[in-house]
Amino acid sequence: MRRVTILGATGSIGQNTIDLIRRDPKAYEVVTLTGGGNIARLAADAIALGAELAVTAYEDRLPDLRAALAGSGVEAAAGAEAIREAAARPADWVMSAIVGAAGLAPGLAALEQGATLALANKESLVCAGELVLRTAAAHGARILPVDSEHSAIFQALVGEDMAAVERVIITASGGAFRDWPLERLRSATVEQASSHPNWDMGQRITIDSASMFNKAMEVIETKEFFGILPDQIEVLVHPESMIHALVGFVDGALMAHVGAPDMRHAIGYALNWPERRALPVDRLDLAKIGQLTFRAPDEARYPALRLAREVMQMGGLAGAVFTAAKERSLDHFIAGRIGFLDMAAVVEAVLDRYAAQRRNDEAAMTLDNVLLTDHLAREWADEAAAKKAG
Repeated sequence: MRRVTILGATGSIGQNTIDLIRRDPKAYEVVTLTGGGNIARLAADAIALGAELAVTAYEDRLPDLRAALAGSGVEAAAGAEAIREAAARPADWVMSAIVGAAGLAPGLAALEQGATLALANKESLVCAGELVLRTAAAHGARILPVDSEHSAIFQALVGEDMAAVERVIITASGGAFRDWPLERLRSATVEQASSHPNWDMGQRITIDSASMFNKAMEVIETKEFFGILPDQIEVLVHPESMIHALVGFVDGALMAHVGAPDMRHAIGYALNWPERRALPVDRLDLAKIGQLTFRAPDEARYPALRLAREVMQMGGLAGAVFTAAKERSLDHFIAGRIGFLDMAAVVEAVLDRYAAQRRNDEAAMTLDNVLLTDHLAREWADEAAAKKAG
């Protein structure tokens, strides 16, 4: 029986993970579930799965969580430190699905106790790839990608020599605004950006899809996880979202991972690895689909892709600056303080400020330095957003 912890259990990735576990409950022992403000969902899942511990990120919600768990035997805790401690509890497999830089410290804690980390948190590798991979190596832990694109790359590379890889192509749906005229994007609303044409995801990642910031993160993540050069990574807009990634080899061959747009593909692969087991996902009827289409992304429409290239060129703690600025600019857009296109402008302003101030003796890649950089970049993003808001 595999001991499992789910960090970010109440989000879309966490809920899909729970769906798969519930289909084969005898195969798993649930150690911990963590979540945010959806206390009813967190408590109900913890009780149903017989978890040892449930943790909410919000300390002021601890009384509510305790009340919801009363009589169940499930322990309750709250706060960022409680989540980190929960991740450090012995487990065989840990799903890292906390959104944002908040997922970094718990993910490192899971690696430090030698767990297999199923990584859905993009920010961990983007803001601290060197640190995450170094920690995994030091403790004999394994990282399995759960982003659909990186899972696809990982699967296409099974049995292959990385030296034979010529390029990696990750695909993007193009999000809610892929067919909008560029000028119309200036007036795009939060509600419009929150509707995805293919995937069922949370609001923040859906808006990141519309702005292509999620793809920008995935480009950096690809470099960090697979150790390839930035100019070997390509992005294609693929509206059908059936091909999740392709790997090109030196002999000209392309290996593609093809499947329905359902996150249970990638989650199930990581959950069952190194085996493949049956998953409750749609089987594609290619004759019915008829055709798959592709086009190059327009970087005038998606400046986040250009910014990702700049981050990779800067290296060091630039990824931490990028993720923090991206998160805060999204906060300001959702709050109605800046426009849709202003998000990229805010991130670019913060990166420019960082580039102007960084020194040759830049701080080492440690958790404290990453978190300090994250805090500073958020302050800069708030200042840049205030200027945009006028």
